[in-house]
Amino acid sequence: MLTIEVLFFLFKFLLRSLSNVHSSVQKRLWFTHDLQPKLHKYSSLSIKADYLLNETLVFHMEEALLKSSSLFPYFMLVAFEAGGLLRAILLFVAYPLFCFFSKEMRTKIMVFICFFGIKRDRFRVGRSVLPKFFMEDVGYEGFEIIMRHKRKVGVSDLPTVMVEGFLKDYLGVDFVMGREMKVAYGYFVGFMEERKNSNSFLNEITGEEKINSLVGYHSLGTTFSQHFFSHCKEIYLVTRAEKRKWHILPRDKYPRRLIFHDGRLAFRPTFSATFMMFLWFPFGLFLCIIRATAGLFLPYGIALPILAFTGIKGTVSMHHTPSDKKSRGTLFVCNHRTLLDPIYVSMALMKPVTAATYSLSRISEMLSPIRTVRLMRDRENDLRMMDEVLCQGDVVVCPEGTTCREPYLLRFSPSFAELTDDIVPVALDMQVSMFYGTTASGLKCLDPLFFLLNPSPTYMIKFLERLPASYTCGSGGKSRYEVANYVQCEIGKALGYECTSLTRKDKYMILAGNEGVI
Repeated sequence: MLTIEVLFFLFKFLLRSLSNVHSSVQKRLWFTHDLQPKLHKYSSLSIKADYLLNETLVFHMEEALLKSSSLFPYFMLVAFEAGGLLRAILLFVAYPLFCFFSKEMRTKIMVFICFFGIKRDRFRVGRSVLPKFFMEDVGYEGFEIIMRHKRKVGVSDLPTVMVEGFLKDYLGVDFVMGREMKVAYGYFVGFMEERKNSNSFLNEITGEEKINSLVGYHSLGTTFSQHFFSHCKEIYLVTRAEKRKWHILPRDKYPRRLIFHDGRLAFRPTFSATFMMFLWFPFGLFLCIIRATAGLFLPYGIALPILAFTGIKGTVSMHHTPSDKKSRGTLFVCNHRTLLDPIYVSMALMKPVTAATYSLSRISEMLSPIRTVRLMRDRENDLRMMDEVLCQGDVVVCPEGTTCREPYLLRFSPSFAELTDDIVPVALDMQVSMFYGTTASGLKCLDPLFFLLNPSPTYMIKFLERLPASYTCGSGGKSRYEVANYVQCEIGKALGYECTSLTRKDKYMILAGNEGVI
């Protein structure tokens, strides 16, 4: 009797186990039903092109759009740019300790390290820094599929403040569903809120209609993704093996031009690259002191060989002849790359010049090895001041009023055109490999320091032909706007840059949320 009961119990337990297995298999079969396994070969769906355009596309950003599967670089950018060097070191040291955790737990730990104690109102990394690095990691094949749809919903495992600016501003995504951050007294506490209910979220977007979906392979392992994408009537998957075959999205295919971005890091901070940066930093700081000392206190004839020996490269091409007019100096008009532009122009000419600046910190003024004149953005006073300085010697001015990192020229302020007919355009280009020597929201007095911290920064200086008399305000009768536009176009042609009508105000409103007034 006891044997029969035991056998009955075992039989019942076996049936229950088989039922659980069957249920699990059903879930997996449901999730892989009617799939198109190769996302990068989307030609098989070309027959449904019109049908797909009318559908709402839901895609997982990290798994269906980005080529890389590592989230460490983006959290390192947040830690370094928003939290500072010490927070970045903490994240770097702690990362190997929890890299074997589950993806969800690893993300939560990195979020806590990067966001704890950061003021919410001052957090702009998601809109000013991360979009550049996200765009440089977008897979061309996934991008093509996503951009076919007029209505797009982006799902991400990252905090919303990290991805919303990129998805909405650069890809035109209509709705973003990321992880909301908990806030106390205006500061991030380092924890994420529970996700919204997928039913209510989708009802807000599409009502009761079913939607077409694209989802990444790795998101299959999360319960949330299964529940969220269960509302979709079609699912298309991409595996990691297929993503490795993807190509990086070319710059000319960007849906929106990437002109402005902020932050100090000029490289993608993968774990290995970040390790090399921390190894370089002490030596780079020592090298920076040598470079700064040589540039500030030594004559050009001695300073230039020392700078070249320490790794700073420079090329100079001269296409103009010195002016015969001795009573007044020459006005050198150049585009703006870093605060060191006038100093490099002075070194290329091998003589001191005066730099007319629109906005310069007091520390930078005190440390400058050449004379500086602060312009107050008062047209009459600025013209009078610059006219007095021109009577004393050559002057360098950057009419853009602010720096631009990308191959674009901002609108030139036309005030310089009324000062003199002796104008020489100067085309400047600069390359760095580790740190940007410019900032919109950080401490501007540290800009030269970060530029000199680079292992081998490069400056290219090209002196163009002197402005023809027919293209000046005095002899040629041109308006100051025509002269400014002509100079901008000549510098743009020399550098291969695109001219824009964007201004200093546009840059600072996008990157820092202010008008850039110091």
